[in-house]
Amino acid sequence: MEEQFIFSVFTKPWPKMPGKELGELVSKLGFDAIEFPVRPGYQVEPENVREELPKLTKELQSFGIDITSIAGPTDEDTFIACAEAGVPVIRVMYRVEEDGYLASEVRAKKDLESLLGLCEKYKIRIGVQNHCGKFVSPNSAGLMRLVSDFDPRYVGVIWDAAHNALSGEEPEMGLDIVWSHLCMVNLKNAYWRRTTGPEAEEAQWEVYWTSGRQGLASWRRVAEYLKKRNYQGVICLTAEYTAKDEVDRLIAEDIKFARSLFTQGNING
Repeated sequence: MEEQFIFSVFTKPWPKMPGKELGELVSKLGFDAIEFPVRPGYQVEPENVREELPKLTKELQSFGIDITSIAGPTDEDTFIACAEAGVPVIRVMYRVEEDGYLASEVRAKKDLESLLGLCEKYKIRIGVQNHCGKFVSPNSAGLMRLVSDFDPRYVGVIWDAAHNALSGEEPEMGLDIVWSHLCMVNLKNAYWRRTTGPEAEEAQWEVYWTSGRQGLASWRRVAEYLKKRNYQGVICLTAEYTAKDEVDRLIAEDIKFARSLFTQGNING
């Protein structure tokens, strides 16, 4: 069953690594593909995306690594670059601005509507990710409220297990809500850590990003539900850890753990 899943990794932790070295690293870690951040300070920046993204794709493919999504801008140059490089998905999120959630949601819908022509022209899908906190669509219900009126060929959902758990949703419920538009699954893990002592007048909390086995999100339950529903597609490990100096060790452990969960017959974890 494992062959129905494509395991990718978000390469945010390695912004300066040359393309061929990045391909070698990702391949040795055990991934099939990457999600690439098209951002200032990375191997491909918004200003040179049309030239450099196809070039990076070729460098990675020499190691058997594809780019299955990018996190970046949604201007036409980026769409053109994705089409030329064979990148099918652009991941986006929308922040809640000072005028509140509902006004921000309206703007997000208008932005998605404005991108439909580019999506259809270049056959690229916008993937909207859930994100807890001050973001439009902090949970699965919010995601579907935002995207349900759009054709899932052009606007899909990137469902994030950690943000789902931090928002208090059960993974089976969250995935069921977004299923009609699901285009990618993010695996990372986290928990709320108290930052004030028991004597504090008010408790304060922060998110601690941890390994796949140690957070609020049950990767095992996510895997079992996806297998039950016969999901076929990308599973992206986002390599987000509070312990920045341990990223290489933690992501190596997590891809082994993730692959074990998606192997047919494995119900442990």
